[in-house]
Amino acid sequence: MSSDDSQPSQTEFDRDVVIVGGGPAGCSAGVFTGRYGLDTVIFDRGRSSLRRCAHLENYLGFPGGIDIDTLYDLMHDHAEEAGCEIVPDLVEEVSESETGFTVTTQDGRTVTTKRVVAAARYGGEYLKPLGDDSMFIQYEHDGEEQERFNRDYPDQDGRTPFDGLYVVAPVTDINAQAIISAGHGARVARTVIADARRDEGYPEAIAKHWDWMRREAELEGDRDDWREWFDERVPDDCDVDEERLNEICETEIDRRLSTYLSDEERDARAEQAHERLAEHLDIDTE
Repeated sequence: MSSDDSQPSQTEFDRDVVIVGGGPAGCSAGVFTGRYGLDTVIFDRGRSSLRRCAHLENYLGFPGGIDIDTLYDLMHDHAEEAGCEIVPDLVEEVSESETGFTVTTQDGRTVTTKRVVAAARYGGEYLKPLGDDSMFIQYEHDGEEQERFNRDYPDQDGRTPFDGLYVVAPVTDINAQAIISAGHGARVARTVIADARRDEGYPEAIAKHWDWMRREAELEGDRDDWREWFDERVPDDCDVDEERLNEICETEIDRRLSTYLSDEERDARAEQAHERLAEHLDIDTE
């Protein structure tokens, strides 16, 4: 979802976002990008470092801990519910194209995309075709010279010197705990969404996107109030034409209004959430 002159892109990609890695970091990122509406695919070879854990006891919300297979299924179910496709395949190569990236997998798939999120904790060899030597560092192990991904390569929001390439993992220390890794995945996903919104022509002041549901009783004002709120954040030197700005404004108002839930909607969603959780825990909710 890139743009020229702050207009919607005419460039066709297979996917808006490709995420490499289906562990806590990758699935968390996918939940956010998928819920926003970015067409997201997660490639997961099924060997997340999380599977090295015998039993997870420090993931918030599970006072008795949770077994890894159940958590893994919950994460994948959540990502798919958010709109992601999860493909059990290993990404072997990410290379640049004229307008974005081409992702090649072990099974021979090729996918074009504007944005790639690296979320596999171990290794980053698939990024080598990008040709940036600073992406990898040399170190000595057991007297031998070895190479690994430079965990300080991305900034705190996951951005890299490559426009459209984000790294959730591996990064320094963050991936050592599943819950921190999941939180960082969400943070980087918000970076991806904000960049996509900028490409769509969103003014900088509202490029960041907040994903939460609100109570309908807290809704104040009408569409004219929201339009005024939007107009106040459009800079005087904005180079997006008025028609496009109006489209963005109405889309943003619709998006924000859809986050307010009535008591009935809230109760229905709570019931559905309990049922979905029970499906994974073999619990009869009747």
